[in-house]
Amino acid sequence: MNYRIGVRELCEFTAKEGDLDLRFTPAPSAQEGMAGHRSVIARRDQHYESEIILSGEYPGLLVSGRADGFDPLRHQLEEIKTHRGDVSRIPQNHRLLHWAQVKVYGWLLCQSRGFDSLDLAVIYFNVVTQQESEFRQCFGADELEAFFLQQCQRFIHMATTEQAHRKARDQSLRSLDFPYPAFRHGQRQLAAQVFRCARDGDTLLAQATTGIGKTLGTLFPQLKALPDQHLDRIFFLTAKTPGRQLALDALEVLQQHPAPPTLRVLEHIARDKACLYPDKACHGESCPLAKGFYDRLPAAREAALSAAWLDQASVRRIAQVHQVCPYYLSQELCRWADLVIADYNYYFDITALLHALTRRNEWRVCLLVDEAHNLINRARSMYTAALDSALLERLQRHGPKKLKRPLERVAAHWRQLHQDQQVDYQIYPQVADLFVVSLQKAVSALTDHLSEQPEGNDPSLLSFYRDALLFCRLAEAYGDHSLFDISRDSGLSGEPQSTLCLRNVVPAPFLAERFATAHSSTLFSATLSPANYYADLLGLPEEYQWLDVDSPFKPEQLCVRIPHKLSTRYADRPASLQPIARLIARQYAEQPGNYLAFFSSYQYLQQVLAAVRNECPGLPVWQQSPGMSEGQRQGFLQHFQPDNRGVGFAVLGGAFGEGIDLPGERLIGVFVATLGLPQINPVNEELKQRTERMFGDGFAYTYLYPGLQKVVQAAGRVIRTPDDKGVLWLLDERFSQPAIQQWLPRWWQLPGPEASRSLAPQLTGNTLHCTPI
Repeated sequence: MNYRIGVRELCEFTAKEGDLDLRFTPAPSAQEGMAGHRSVIARRDQHYESEIILSGEYPGLLVSGRADGFDPLRHQLEEIKTHRGDVSRIPQNHRLLHWAQVKVYGWLLCQSRGFDSLDLAVIYFNVVTQQESEFRQCFGADELEAFFLQQCQRFIHMATTEQAHRKARDQSLRSLDFPYPAFRHGQRQLAAQVFRCARDGDTLLAQATTGIGKTLGTLFPQLKALPDQHLDRIFFLTAKTPGRQLALDALEVLQQHPAPPTLRVLEHIARDKACLYPDKACHGESCPLAKGFYDRLPAAREAALSAAWLDQASVRRIAQVHQVCPYYLSQELCRWADLVIADYNYYFDITALLHALTRRNEWRVCLLVDEAHNLINRARSMYTAALDSALLERLQRHGPKKLKRPLERVAAHWRQLHQDQQVDYQIYPQVADLFVVSLQKAVSALTDHLSEQPEGNDPSLLSFYRDALLFCRLAEAYGDHSLFDISRDSGLSGEPQSTLCLRNVVPAPFLAERFATAHSSTLFSATLSPANYYADLLGLPEEYQWLDVDSPFKPEQLCVRIPHKLSTRYADRPASLQPIARLIARQYAEQPGNYLAFFSSYQYLQQVLAAVRNECPGLPVWQQSPGMSEGQRQGFLQHFQPDNRGVGFAVLGGAFGEGIDLPGERLIGVFVATLGLPQINPVNEELKQRTERMFGDGFAYTYLYPGLQKVVQAAGRVIRTPDDKGVLWLLDERFSQPAIQQWLPRWWQLPGPEASRSLAPQLTGNTLHCTPI
């Protein structure tokens, strides 16, 4: 097989040396870089040759590219690089890479024109001062040829290794069988549709209840599609840590196959979770794992790729053996893994690593988006930017003097907005243009300052700079998908404070391109109904496929009850407390065991909990509290043991409303005391108007669908396996309405209005006395 590679890509892989250095240094934008190149070339005389197309061969490899310029009078080949700030602050590993590029171009030019020697120069052009810094050196053609051959040898070694791996991977996947004697009910239906979409390059929205094995049912067909569709990578994207573990568990099952797949699996985690030296900065003068990182990276990479199974523990172990940073080793391995398991943001965020690699390398990738109902809110946060006036005031008082004037202009426009506002929260019809212009100028001044003085700055300056950069970037893309709003409060000092926010409410315009980049996408969850709601807000292509997988559960496994004439509307909540308390107590008395009760807020939870304690003092109860730590959450779940009994009180949509698995006797019933409708506030009311204009059903898109999604997720905690049985109390009369029931799971046997009335006597009568446990 013959390979083609660009000079820059060749050197990026073969010629990096020295320290990892991530000290913040603002780089020129793409536009500034192109303008800088033009400025340098315009200064050369008429004999100067620019954009010289060069190529050269090595057995099995063609290397090509465009050299920036050649001065025949000086016999000098030039590589032009733009920068900001003091040239001496350009990291050494960058300089070595720049020299590697010009040396490869130097050999290609010597070979092309028969030169015995050549002067090479790296020209650094400061886009602010417009000054050039020239670093020049003379090389013999033999020396340049030897360097070229060395880089090609390194690349070919890795390329042939990759070719052999790809061949072995595809052969093993073609012969891979499903790891169990038979598919679960509904699992084959899901797997077949996932395979067809991967084969045809389609997008699939799949709703499949817990219990059919969704993770294995999506991973297995995607892996089977890789060889014949010439696919490069699978990205399994999750919202939470448990989703990553489920994917690893499913893949481990495949590894137990008599002929396990030859597959590189990488679990990529956040930097703060991977870091071994959180108290040190990411450069060689601070962190021992950053010093000499690129010198040790090839051996660490080879060891990791040989290991193939690269969960976070394996990556950390290999990184420690080779004394490299585990996070940046993992980031490098994203280029070589067949299947990457990572958080949503690594593909969907505005600066997402996996999306950037896909675009740059023109990979054919398949996306598996786990628990996809979470992607709407996660994406909204990715494309939202906020600015805090307190941070700006701090910079005005303590920031560098040269930034005083641009920051004052921002503050003046900000004050004008603040003073004109008559209420504490207001949504504006447009972004304030004058404010954005002043902010852009401040960002430019901050960029120049950080280029000249990258170290020793107040952390608040860097924080404001990053916030302002994102705000400006999103302001350029402002449209109906986002809101511009201002929140005011008195602040800790009593002085008026405000927050300016570009708040995304419809992420579709940003995500559509991400889905278009992928060859195929499968989004799956137990709650993706109605399909058009998710398709519209996530920006799925118009021809997306929809699958509502047959449930493996039988209606008789879940007794669904809806009390008559019980309202949990906000105005009716005081009157609902005693009836709900009596209902919980009666259900527990009739069938002791473990239950979960969900409420719309902590306040409502506490009110019902007090009523339950008054109604039945002997009933064991425990409760979710705000801001629980991981240990406290585990303590809450520890109550749900087969030999225990009681009721756990939790908030709908919180940590215990999804993603927890309490099969069998660990949980026998759930109470949901609300429709889960989001709070009525200015943001949601504006969202209702926007989605009404965009999609035609503002109330449902803003309130009903998000609320019922939380209800169904919470209810899904009861039945986890085909052997489970339990009860579900939907504590609001509105659950009896056909307009609500049409969006609840098909396999539930829902009582109609007449059946609901028959339960009414349970909510009346004398106080129920329970036997203490």
